[in-house]
Amino acid sequence: MLRGSKVGLRARHEDDIPILRAELYDDVVNASRAESRPWRPITPGSKDSRLVVDDKADGHVPFSVVELDGGTLVGTANLWGIDNHNRSAHIGLGLLPASRGKGYGTDVVTVLCHYGFVVRGLQRLQIETLSDNAAMLRAAERNGFVREGVLRSSAWVMGEFLDEVLLGLLAQDWKPDSKV
Repeated sequence: MLRGSKVGLRARHEDDIPILRAELYDDVVNASRAESRPWRPITPGSKDSRLVVDDKADGHVPFSVVELDGGTLVGTANLWGIDNHNRSAHIGLGLLPASRGKGYGTDVVTVLCHYGFVVRGLQRLQIETLSDNAAMLRAAERNGFVREGVLRSSAWVMGEFLDEVLLGLLAQDWKPDSKV
């Protein structure tokens, strides 16, 4: 398990899947804001890659996020779009509704940076998020990510186009947290 100050990132367990499905992916508004494709229901038992891990998929590394104090599942995190040639990847995360507003997002980004830069030897990490996602913008910027641009009206979300913010962090600009 990779450890931050509040959360740990571990492999997905079978008993995580029903919780993540019910609290993240069955929530139409939340899922629509998190995905770059239209929402659709996930059938119980489905092998959908958002829930079930394919250990052979090189470009995507999903984690379950748990509280260090007690091991309770609090969300999901991933490195995706991993490009081994250019040594870059994207960061994504989703916290269960009851786990939001507790500083877990900032800690998850910290641990994902450690994984990307130290474990994987990447040069660049990137985050794309909706411009009104203040929590993700705060978590990214607290970890040293720099706003590199705004993609105007680039995301179709629940009947309207929204702007996305593009943030990046280079390995040489990263300030590792000694707690990881």
